[in-house]
Amino acid sequence: MNKKSCTGGRQPSPEVPPNVMPSGGTKPYPLTVYFDGDCPICRREIDLMNLFNRKNHLEFIDFAASSYHPEEHGLSPYDLGKVIHARWSDGTLISGVEVFRAMWEAIGLHPLARLARRPAINKILVRAYDWFARNRLRLTGRA
Repeated sequence: MNKKSCTGGRQPSPEVPPNVMPSGGTKPYPLTVYFDGDCPICRREIDLMNLFNRKNHLEFIDFAASSYHPEEHGLSPYDLGKVIHARWSDGTLISGVEVFRAMWEAIGLHPLARLARRPAINKILVRAYDWFARNRLRLTGRA
């Protein structure tokens, strides 16, 4: 994915991954999170996020559902299946670990999101998530 398309051309701070929205100010909620409802691990994560989504900052779209129409979202299930994606209400698309950080912030876990942006922790999270994303179908018996 083109990093510029995720940031809208803005230059992130050196400590923050390139597809993160600038910190501070008001986030353009809701954040629409695209997830694979056929993945039991993904489904559990989304169910947990939804449980704590008291301010309704998060919306969820199951791209594996028959009701999902890629042309309405401009995102194919194939691309969405490679790595988690989300879209801010202003149209900015984010992916990977940054989606989890944005969800944590949306449900009030700001300290966890800040901690996850620290360079050493970010490096570990990105590697772990990349491994999971490559192997999730096999891990859930779907490959």
